[in-house]
Amino acid sequence: MQRIQSSLKPDFSMSRIAMGLWRLAGWQYSAQETVRLLEQLLELGVTTIDLADIYGDYRCETLFGEALKLKPELRKEMEIVSKCGIKLMGSGNDYTLNHYDSSAAHITAAAESSLRNMGIEQMDLLLIHRPDPLMDAEELAAALDALVADGKARAVGVSNFLPHQQRLLQSRLSSPLVVNQIEVSLLHSAPMFDGQLDECQRERVIPMAWSPFAGGGLFTGDSEAALRVRAALQGLATALDMEPQQLALAWLLKHPAAMVPVLGSGRIERLRAAVGALEKPLPREMWFELLRAARGRDVD
Repeated sequence: MQRIQSSLKPDFSMSRIAMGLWRLAGWQYSAQETVRLLEQLLELGVTTIDLADIYGDYRCETLFGEALKLKPELRKEMEIVSKCGIKLMGSGNDYTLNHYDSSAAHITAAAESSLRNMGIEQMDLLLIHRPDPLMDAEELAAALDALVADGKARAVGVSNFLPHQQRLLQSRLSSPLVVNQIEVSLLHSAPMFDGQLDECQRERVIPMAWSPFAGGGLFTGDSEAALRVRAALQGLATALDMEPQQLALAWLLKHPAAMVPVLGSGRIERLRAAVGALEKPLPREMWFELLRAARGRDVD
């Protein structure tokens, strides 16, 4: 599979498509079944695995760690990404409301907890999950730099940050922010126009694209935009001998920011089909035909 090499950290790279495990707890896989899924992903070349401390009521990292414990040799074949900075009310805590916490104490404790839960000594990438309006950039930067210096995170980045938020944190950091994970899809193309992807290109930050199928809305939604896009996907997929899912990914993959879509299906046949999009580049006019369907109008 193609890989995306970081220009900011030469020893860091990602598979062109990543696998998100935010639904792992809901799949109710045994540890052995999770091992098999990971093996199949690695066979496809999908080596980047995306998690977060809060996923699955704080259980997904532990479930992933139980699978790695069964077959620890898989660890060296993958890049493990996790995120922290959100405090969600859950069965294992006493939070009274959902909120953000980018304090040094919380980020350090959350990262160390993730490492214990996954049974690893170092994660490849730690992301701040959401921008915190109470973020003290100096304090957070010091915590992230310390996690890198201590070998607990190989690289750091952000998620859902706007360009000015990304620049503020980077201005206080010694370590580069190598990734910004943002929502991008045919039903959420705003990052192509609001500066998020421009900033990634300008600063050579790798954008990871979460919800590349709009949480399934691309294929099941009944909004006017979803219906327009679905009709366009079906028509073009026939002409290009592609599946609509592949075409939706090819649309993202064509963008020069070199996005890494994060897929979330536990069905390997769907993942195998999706990976096929890498071999099917999308012609420019067809890319704009899908953009027209998404926005409901021609370009200006």
